[in-house]
Amino acid sequence: MTSDQTSLSLYFDRLTTALSTAASSVAPEDAETDPVQLDRGITGDVENDGDIPDLSFLSGAQEDHLGVALCSIEGEITASGTDHSFPMQSISKAFAYGAAIDLHGMDYVDTIVDEEPTGEEFNALSLDPVTKKPKNPLVNIGAIRTHAMLGTTKQERTQRLRAVLDASAGRVLAPHEETWREELKSADRNLALAYILRAAGSMSEDAADVVGGYIEGCSVLTTVTDLAVMAATLASGGTNPLTGEKVFSRVAARQVLSVMLTCGMYDNAGDWVSDVGLPAKSGVGGGIIAALPSRFGVASYAPQLDLHGNSVRGTLFFERLSTDFALHMLDGVEPRDLEECAQELMEAGTHW
Repeated sequence: MTSDQTSLSLYFDRLTTALSTAASSVAPEDAETDPVQLDRGITGDVENDGDIPDLSFLSGAQEDHLGVALCSIEGEITASGTDHSFPMQSISKAFAYGAAIDLHGMDYVDTIVDEEPTGEEFNALSLDPVTKKPKNPLVNIGAIRTHAMLGTTKQERTQRLRAVLDASAGRVLAPHEETWREELKSADRNLALAYILRAAGSMSEDAADVVGGYIEGCSVLTTVTDLAVMAATLASGGTNPLTGEKVFSRVAARQVLSVMLTCGMYDNAGDWVSDVGLPAKSGVGGGIIAALPSRFGVASYAPQLDLHGNSVRGTLFFERLSTDFALHMLDGVEPRDLEECAQELMEAGTHW
């Protein structure tokens, strides 16, 4: 460890090195290939090998990309690995949900989009047969409906979402044009979900306009450090720890984290809560954000995805981090100082 390197930074360095060659231990039935994929789950069924565009490559994703970052609510950042820019994809859904709550109020938003886990894939037709509400805002159909709440015109919705994403990151972010264009070309299923919302009487806005704006939000480029700051904004009750800007109300931040805990990891949310125990949201660009309320936000980036659409190495990182630092929200122990705990791990020569 160099004189200016903290124990937490060294821990991150060692862990990213150890995970750089990790692979999924769970293989799909009758699979002839490794389940670790560079890109999977953006537009279609994960079982249809070869039918899903390799959109991660459009932003320069590489097999050895792995980055992690942590931002405390005091604004202190610790990072390791690549800081490559990549589309945030479904992580944007959480921030759109918070924006909708602050625009309309929790009571109204709750009449439009539910907050229940589905156990279904991210692009499922998850619409309650009685209320006609999407099951939650973090599956595609719920995110499309949430995006429609952000304004009365396509421009207003886009500007509001972009403003919230920028404020959460503490800097101006921009869409990745090539990813945005390619996703629009293969947006049939999302368009179908939007038209189903209209047919059910659950949405009156133009389907193509809403889906186009939703996809633009998914294509916004972030680094793993940006995502850590954005997660810390939620962890702090809605205030960006770097700029001091109040991005979300405390009610909105709390609700976003609540839904992230139960619904943020697609159809693997139950295992995530058991193994990691932190509110989290993943994106098929390879990113994962998580937050420990009142303490910090943390993020990972690694483009290989499992069959749920979650980053394989990112998931392994969070499982190890939660175990080593006793971060599970239900552990029943007092959260420890991260630097102090990392120093003990270094001195103990933890197996990597």
